[in-house]
Amino acid sequence: MDTRTLVEIVGSDGVLTGGDVHARSVSWADHGPCQALAIVRPTSTEQVSRVLAACNAARQPVVTMGGLTGLVRGCVAGPGEVALSLERMNRIESIDPVGRTMTVQAGVPLQTVQEEAEKQGLLYPVDFGARGSAHIGGSVATNAGGNGVIRYGMTRESVLGLEAVLADGTVIPAMNRMIKNNAAYDLKQLFIGTEGTLGVVTRLVLRLRELPRSTQTALVACARFADVTTLLKRMDAALGGTMSAFEVMWNEFYRLVTSPPAKGTAPMAQDHPYYVLIEASGGDEARDQARFEEALGSEIEGGTVADAVIATSKAQRESLWALRDDVEQVFRHGTPVTFDVSLPIPEMESYVSEVLGRLSTEWPDYRRFVLGHLGDGNLHVVACGPPSDEARHGIERCVYEPLAARHGSISAEHGIGLEKQPWLSLSRSPAELALMRSIKRTLDPHGILNPGRVPRIPVVDVPLTRAGEQVISAAGDTAL
Repeated sequence: MDTRTLVEIVGSDGVLTGGDVHARSVSWADHGPCQALAIVRPTSTEQVSRVLAACNAARQPVVTMGGLTGLVRGCVAGPGEVALSLERMNRIESIDPVGRTMTVQAGVPLQTVQEEAEKQGLLYPVDFGARGSAHIGGSVATNAGGNGVIRYGMTRESVLGLEAVLADGTVIPAMNRMIKNNAAYDLKQLFIGTEGTLGVVTRLVLRLRELPRSTQTALVACARFADVTTLLKRMDAALGGTMSAFEVMWNEFYRLVTSPPAKGTAPMAQDHPYYVLIEASGGDEARDQARFEEALGSEIEGGTVADAVIATSKAQRESLWALRDDVEQVFRHGTPVTFDVSLPIPEMESYVSEVLGRLSTEWPDYRRFVLGHLGDGNLHVVACGPPSDEARHGIERCVYEPLAARHGSISAEHGIGLEKQPWLSLSRSPAELALMRSIKRTLDPHGILNPGRVPRIPVVDVPLTRAGEQVISAAGDTAL
């Protein structure tokens, strides 16, 4: 496609080519230079519409970019693809403190949304480590999870309405501001969690909550996995639904983040099998703290908890969370292969045992770590060692195959992207995949939006690269 057409739409400062493209990184998970044909940076929904209409007419593949914090290569644009970045659409348009909504453009960073909500005494509850870089539109497109899912749900629970642009440039103005609206199909769900393959989200109406007035945080140790699950059920019941986090670290990960050269220090002995970070929030500091301590005390007396540390200040709370969030320590042991899976909680102990056993047998040179948002059924498995394609595929097989028998998912919160595409059939039935392909064909018949990031479908109208060559997948089908 001639990039001059794009310049006519967004202006010369809105299109990056050549060295300006290569100066950009690909994503958090890929550290090489961006290889896109061009990076287009519109400033309005109208410009996004015109860009997509032009690309659709030229059969030009388009890859949407957010804050580049994804972990499944969903935003990686190849040499024949145009990257569409909404980084210049970064305004908070309005905040309604009574209706508890915020209207934003898709390029606003997540942390900015959180901070602006807090100024109004409100809370945007979706939170994860990349909050400072991740765009709110990207978190919606991937239906991001994070630390507060056990109480507030995934991102889709915090989206009341949105505006999206289809592949042909059609604008879908579904900017609903109400919690209840059952007037036929809830069309916003077509664009939440579908990774930009059905349309580009440009604006959003977010649901806010009241900002908690108190927060209680504790790190506890458990001797058995059965104690961990018992603790989850009992604490959730005793806290009356105010639990907002239940994060678990297996022993190997806890040792990693509490041993030099890691900055964190161990607040308790390093020889316990499991460590649980529990957090609750409420509206009455004194009563909430007393209830939290009483509930935890009962578990200590009953033997479910072997040791515990309760944060008594904001600094202590942050230091406990810093241990859980210090995932970058895994780089000390080589190139990490990271996983984001979910499965029923009763299946977790046997699953982890099987996976670690297989990895130990087949890839003994790789260090293995397990942690995750256990309260909502999400585990992160990390294997670190010498990088190679053979090792990656073999490790993926060890981690993904045991999920099928347990009715688990290969992606709890990170999406599919390019990385997990080969394994999608382990988590979705043939009927589900067929329906996904049907929806894709309807909304993007020429397959220009994020090629290869949904189930591969037969050639409909083959997209063209810069040189006019067909974009064909390894399986011989067009990657749509």
